[in-house]
This record gives sequence, structure tokens and C-alpha cells, in this order.
Amino acid sequence: MIPVLEKLVLHWGEMASRWGISRMVAQIHALLYFSPKPLAADEIVEALGVARSHVSNSLRELRSWGVVKMVHIRGDRREHFQSIQDVWQLFEILLDERKRREVDPTLKALREAQALVNDGAKTDTHTRERLREMLELFELMDNWFGGIRRLPLGSRVKLIKLGAKTGGWLR
Repeated sequence: MIPVLEKLVLHWGEMASRWGISRMVAQIHALLYFSPKPLAADEIVEALGVARSHVSNSLRELRSWGVVKMVHIRGDRREHFQSIQDVWQLFEILLDERKRREVDPTLKALREAQALVNDGAKTDTHTRERLREMLELFELMDNWFGGIRRLPLGSRVKLIKLGAKTGGWLR
């Protein structure tokens, strides 16, 4: 593997492990994203020096997220894999996955705790207030995120670019 690709693959794995995503899954994704051509599973095994079973399981997970697809190469009977190439689409899929893994369960737990309080569960005033504030924040951000995600991709990109300028206007 060339040094630049190796550096990117290793970093992707480190970054993902901080997010609670398998290092192997992230490294395979990075290899496919930065590769100039689709790769067969055995090429991935060779490039990363890992077991075929790890590659198969990781590819299955990446395909379930929709960030990797299987492609066929004329004259080659092996299955090849390729990352989606649109960086914005990729970023949004990863955001959606993070939301599903982190925000949604937290929002559910906060709502369940609030329901207990509403049903008369004993708690102190401080805890009730913190719960109310945290639930309000999570619901606000969840609604904001949902509204943004319903916009067309081009509008979301413009909004992000505009957001960088907005900070200067508000100062």
C-alpha cells in the first residue's frame, strides 16, 4: 500500500474507533473510498493483512449502511466493492448512522425518564430541571436535523457554506 493511502486508512480506523465504529470497518471503507478502482475481497485482505472473515463481515456492514456497493468487472468472476464517491452523500450517511446509534437512544431514554416524572416518580427539583433542559435540547436538535435532512442535497450544501459566513455576520 502506498504511504499516503496507508496513512489515510490508519487514520480512518483510529477516528472510527473513537466514534464506536469498528476500526476494521472504517479501514476497509477508507481503502475503498481512496482506491482508484473497485477492489475484490482478496485484494482488501492482502492490502490490510487481515482475515478474510473480518473483510466479509465489514463489507456486509458497510453495504448495509449504503456506503459501499458491489460491482462486477467484465472478465473477472470475483465480486468487487466500491465506496460511494459523493463526499456529501457519504458524510450524510455517516451522520445518519451516528444519529441512529447515539442521539436516538439518548432521546428515547430522556423521553422515558420524563414520562416517569410525569407519572409521579419521585425525584428532586434539580434532576427534574436538568432532565427537562436536556430533553428540550435533544428534541430541538432532532427536529432541526430532521428539517435540514428534508432539504434537497444542494440546499444543504449551500446552507453549510452559508453557515461558515454567518458567524462573521453575527459578531
